[in-house]
Amino acid sequence: MPTALITGITGQDGSYLAELLLDKGYRVVGIVRRSSTTPYERIAHLVDKVELLSADLLDQTSLTEVMDECKPDEIYNLAAQSFVATSWTQPVLTGEFTALGVTRMLEAMRKAAPRARFYQASSSEMFGQVVETPQRESTPYYPRSPYGVAKVYGHWITVNYRESFGLYAVSGILFNHESPRRGLEFVTRKVTDAVARIKLGKSDELRLGNLESRRDWGFAGDYVDAMWRMLQRDEPTDYVVGTGETWSVRQLCEAAFGAVDLDYNDYVKQDPKFFRPAEVDLLVADPGKVRTELGWEPRVHFHELVKMMVQADLERHSARQ
Repeated sequence: MPTALITGITGQDGSYLAELLLDKGYRVVGIVRRSSTTPYERIAHLVDKVELLSADLLDQTSLTEVMDECKPDEIYNLAAQSFVATSWTQPVLTGEFTALGVTRMLEAMRKAAPRARFYQASSSEMFGQVVETPQRESTPYYPRSPYGVAKVYGHWITVNYRESFGLYAVSGILFNHESPRRGLEFVTRKVTDAVARIKLGKSDELRLGNLESRRDWGFAGDYVDAMWRMLQRDEPTDYVVGTGETWSVRQLCEAAFGAVDLDYNDYVKQDPKFFRPAEVDLLVADPGKVRTELGWEPRVHFHELVKMMVQADLERHSARQ
């Protein structure tokens, strides 16, 4: 039974990845930060099937001790300060978790589990002010937020440890991936949650920033499969993962409100406070390499994804009435 160690197991991606690995017969160990509360909502159905160990991306010793204790075969580093807007108000903390946290994980691996295989969660936000469209593995990075800058650091330190120490370490450059487990602060979930509240009479408007901003949106449950596939190759290499299609925030609103037979024009208001200080350009993946080499394909289409999220939020709010 192979052992997988996951940071960020309580997050969207971590919960889906844990499900996938358990189905494949893995022993799954998750790293959680010590806290007086237990924010395990996304893995509530898994807590009896996984092992949870306390450590912190800010604390080198704790990470090394966890790896020495559980002796992982695969390590998935999904933990980060992952909200772009927060990276503008907390840039130093974002750098500590999202950039230097990767170095601490790699150092812990090098010392305690050098034969393991390491996955780093890189991001399409690294491309930022894009120099070519679509973006592929060879596209230069030009991040436009503290989050994007931190992710570039995490990406390159992973490459450096792979090349300098011979570690099996790869990065998945994932484009936006969503689900009913997405945090409420992210625009997709903000929209679908608002649609549910408006449909149920609990709200009457939705305030958003740039409606013309476009993203390559896919389903998180599909993307964790790509993560696993990357660690099954004989040789480590990096991959861009996305659908190759883009949709605007306006189209997202149209689809979400349309799922409950409402017209988004009646409810959506633009608010300047939600505009980013620096907007990224058109982010769209060229997933040719991951499709050709790993046989990976997204299974859930954009409109299916939006309906899934709206339905989940409707059920959640209805249960609270």
